[in-house]
Amino acid sequence: MCSDNPVGAENQQERLITTGWVIGFVDGEGCFSIGCFSIGFVRQPDRCRRRGYKAGYQDFHRFVVTQGARSAGSLDELHSFFGAGRIYVNRRQDNHKEDLHQYIVGRRDELSECIVPFFREHPLRTSKQEDFEKFALCLGKITAGEHLSTAGLSRSRRSPRR
Repeated sequence: MCSDNPVGAENQQERLITTGWVIGFVDGEGCFSIGCFSIGFVRQPDRCRRRGYKAGYQDFHRFVVTQGARSAGSLDELHSFFGAGRIYVNRRQDNHKEDLHQYIVGRRDELSECIVPFFREHPLRTSKQEDFEKFALCLGKITAGEHLSTAGLSRSRRSPRR
């Protein structure tokens, strides 16, 4: 965990409950999204000379959990647990009755140092574990800069084989 919450023996029972709750909650409500799966790479042909855009694309990577306004408190708990990311509110202008709240971790350092290590140590129990593994692999490629060349971008965008 990246938060400053106590992790000693005096807080062990609370941590065990919280860790299990986080795993179950993310299994049910979370989403790992990254550009390697046809979303998350935005063409930026006019920025090819800028650092991070050498192949003409901008990458996006995020860990997201979404809840309606009535359950938004659970996102505060996630934010407190991880000590990373932010909570955003999507004010609904359509026929839905409540706004959507999203806990989003999008900074590469927070993903690499907090989110990925947590879910490596505490695997998800549904098919989202496979999504996470692909996410972590692609994030590693992006962190290594493989996406900055056309060939590396092509390799990063392909789904890893198992």
